[in-house]
Amino acid sequence: SGCHLVLVPAGVPRKPGMDRADLLKVNIGIAQGIIEACAKHCPDAILGLIVNPVNSVVPAMAELYRQKGLDASKICGVTTLDGVRANKFVHEITGAPLNTIDVPVIGGHAGATILPLFSQDKAASSIP
Repeated sequence: SGCHLVLVPAGVPRKPGMDRADLLKVNIGIAQGIIEACAKHCPDAILGLIVNPVNSVVPAMAELYRQKGLDASKICGVTTLDGVRANKFVHEITGAPLNTIDVPVIGGHAGATILPLFSQDKAASSIP
């Protein structure tokens, strides 16, 4: 109790043969237990969810907060890992130092919705 910020790095990675629906089912169950505890012990804290698929888990947990009469805008998704992966990809191709690469990644956490904006980074935009 008394927390202002709670970071929730939870869930399992997708395993071979596991589709995104399977991943969602498992990870939403894991996140729900943690969010329930936060609702009880630190309902005013901002919650940063690092749980994939983040674009599906965050709205579900926000709805859980709403149903409890809590401020759903306190639930945020953290997608730093997607950006780190994009930066590493650019580094491996270009050799540019990692600390100079910053590829913004937008959209959801699915093959059809995630979009690294390579054109917005100097090193990445040099990839033919």
